Amino acid sequence: MKTYLVALLFGAAILPATVDAQIKLPKILNKGGSSGVSEDEAGQGIKEALTQGVANAVLNLNKTDGFFGSELYKVLLPPDAQKIEKTLRSAGMGAQVDKAVLAINRGAEDAVAFAKPIFIDAIKEMTVTDALKILTGPKNGATEYFKQKTTQKLVTAFTPSVQSSLEKVDATKYYGDIVTTYNKFPTTIKKVDPDLTSFVVGKAVDALFDQVAKEEANIRANPMGQASALLQKVFGSVKK
Repeated sequence: MKTYLVALLFGAAILPATVDAQIKLPKILNKGGSSGVSEDEAGQGIKEALTQGVANAVLNLNKTDGFFGSELYKVLLPPDAQKIEKTLRSAGMGAQVDKAVLAINRGAEDAVAFAKPIFIDAIKEMTVTDALKILTGPKNGATEYFKQKTTQKLVTAFTPSVQSSLEKVDATKYYGDIVTTYNKFPTTIKKVDPDLTSFVVGKAVDALFDQVAKEEANIRANPMGQASALLQKVFGSVKK
């Protein structure tokens, strides 16, 4: 039943976003007989699919090189600090800069683990109405739901977690060292803020939502991968 629900719910999202498609969905949900699916079951199926998607999104980032080894998510020095990189490398501090960047990314990778329970709570709070809106709404409906429900909670939870993670991997030390050194240069007019936490929190949250969006797109675009035989049966009946 679980596999059937996931295939039905997210398979439906590949139908054209037309009035006709949205009219057909309630007909499937309300059918009688052994193959009928109630709205409560439909909502539960969406929750189960999203739970798996969230788990995948977090796991893709909460691992060694989840950030550092990614061209898309690698966290570089904050914009205000990037201008100092060339100066520091020219002064023979290239190794220290590299250590700072590596430690920043390790801190982000470590902190992402704290996101999963926040997403799971948002899924638990999801009503049947929320679930069906996600199904019949825009293609990024689940991602937008999570942004609305979790962004502030993620920022609040990530701030101490990222701070702790950055300290654990010495990111604060390495970054603080290079910024302090740069700020002491006689040619430095504008001092650079050595505080990394809010910058890394923002990057980690953005990366998470990007991963959630990719998981949602995959579920919608590849429903056959969820349960091909059952999905063919369901949508064969829709077309009749």
